[in-house]
Amino acid sequence: VQLQASGGGLVQAGGSLRLSCAASEGTFSSYAVGWFRQVPGSERDFVAAIRWPTGSTYYGDSVKGRFTISRDYAKNTVYLQMNSLKPEDTAVYYCAAQRGAIAGTMAVQRRYDYWGQGTLVTVSS
Repeated sequence: VQLQASGGGLVQAGGSLRLSCAASEGTFSSYAVGWFRQVPGSERDFVAAIRWPTGSTYYGDSVKGRFTISRDYAKNTVYLQMNSLKPEDTAVYYCAAQRGAIAGTMAVQRRYDYWGQGTLVTVSS
């Protein structure tokens, strides 16, 4: 499956953005999907994930209560709704997918075999 992340942009602090992760080839209805973000010179950090088939969701501590991950099976898309954005949320956001159920934590990059190209989110103060 090939993933296409979109929806990034420039937003003021306190604003909202919705990122999309679409499967451009094939379907990822039976995939677990995660979002990670990376600031240049830093490690790629876990943001959120949605487990297959349970649909359970998980969030990094810094985004809990502000971000929401969801999926639309009909549109073959996973979303990351980001509210109350802060300047420290500025990063390139990547979506990732792994076919089937992931045992254990979903917050680790190596759990995912497929990655999108990234979309830049910039939050101004």
